[in-house]
Amino acid sequence: MKALILVGGFGTRLRPLTLTMPKPLVEFCNKRMILHQIEALADAGVTDIVLAVNYRPEIMEKYLAEYEKQFGINITISIESEPLGTAGPLKLAEHVLRKDDSPFFVLNSDITCEYPFKELAAFHKSHGDEGTIVVTKVEEPSKYGVVVHKPGHPSKIDRFVEKPVEFVGNRINAGIYILNTSVLDRIELRPTSIEQETFPAMVRDGQLHSFDLEGYWMDVGQPKDFLTGTCLYLTSLAKKGSPLLTPPTEPFVYGGNVMIDPSAKIGKNCKIGPNVVIGPDVVVGDGVRLQRCVLLAGSKVKDHAWVKSTIVGWNSTVGRWARLENVTVLGDDVTIADEVYVNGGSILPHKTIKQNVDSPAIIM
Repeated sequence: MKALILVGGFGTRLRPLTLTMPKPLVEFCNKRMILHQIEALADAGVTDIVLAVNYRPEIMEKYLAEYEKQFGINITISIESEPLGTAGPLKLAEHVLRKDDSPFFVLNSDITCEYPFKELAAFHKSHGDEGTIVVTKVEEPSKYGVVVHKPGHPSKIDRFVEKPVEFVGNRINAGIYILNTSVLDRIELRPTSIEQETFPAMVRDGQLHSFDLEGYWMDVGQPKDFLTGTCLYLTSLAKKGSPLLTPPTEPFVYGGNVMIDPSAKIGKNCKIGPNVVIGPDVVVGDGVRLQRCVLLAGSKVKDHAWVKSTIVGWNSTVGRWARLENVTVLGDDVTIADEVYVNGGSILPHKTIKQNVDSPAIIM
C-alpha cells in the first residue's frame, strides 16, 4: 500500500518553533510529528510514503533515511516548484501512487488521532467506490465544512456545507482519506483543492463515502491546538494504561497525564501535571510547578518557576520564580530571566527576556 502526507510549506502557524526545525520534525509528545504518522502507516502495511513539500528540507532527509531503514519502507520527497494546494501534490506524485492499482492514503501532516488506517482500508474495500473521507464529530460545526450524507444512506456523501448557519450535521472532514488511483484522472497538475474541487466532483458521481473516526482528533498546526492535542494524546495513553506515562504514584506527579523522558532530571518538591511532556535532557529545578505544558529537549526550568499552557523550546532556560502562561511559546535557545512574567508571549530564537511581557505579543 501507498500513502501521501501533505506537509506543505514553512509551518508559519507553529512559529517560533518552525524557525528552527521543519514542522514534521517538531516533537509532539516526545516523538517527531511525522514519526507518529509513519509508524501508524507502516503498521497498517504501507510500504511507500510520499511527503509532499514545497521547499527542500535537507535536515529532514537524514531522519527520513533512518525511518526507511527502521520500518523497511520507501519514503519519497516530492517537491513542488510552486504551492499546488491539497490536490495538485497527488498529481505530482502520480508515478509513485500509480505504481500499482491498490488504493492510497492521503493525510494532512498536522493531524493527531488514533489513526484508523487498517479499518479505513477494509471499509473502503467493502463499498467499492472511489474514495472515503475520515470524518470526526465536533461540538461547534458552524466553524467548519460539514459533511452531509445521502438520505437513508449511512456513509455515502450527498454534499458539503461550508460553515453552516443552521444545523445540518456535526461531522467534519478530518484530513485523512483513502482513494482509488482513478481519482488521479480527476486532478490536473496545477494549484488545486481536493476539498473544493475534487471531492465535490466525486460526490456528484456518487463515488465518495465517509468513515467515522473513534476517539480524539486535533489539528496541531498552531501552538494553542498543539497544547490541546497534547492533552488529548496523553489522555488516550492514560486510558490504555500506557507505560509511556510516568506512574501517578511518583510524588511529584499531580493529576496524571505526565510523560517524562528517562534522561530528564527532576528536582525536589516539584508539582508536575496534569498534561505535561518533558523531553530528553531537560533539567527541572526544585519547587517547580508545571501544568499543561511541553518542555522540549535540552531546556531548563529553574527553582520555583511556574509554567502553564506553554511550550518551552529546545535549549531554552526559564529563570527562578519566573511565571509563564496563556499559550506562551519560547523558540530555540531563549532565556527568560529570574522573576520575569510572560503572558502569551511568542519569543523568537536566541532572545533574552529581562522585562515582563504583560500581554500577548511577538518578541523579535
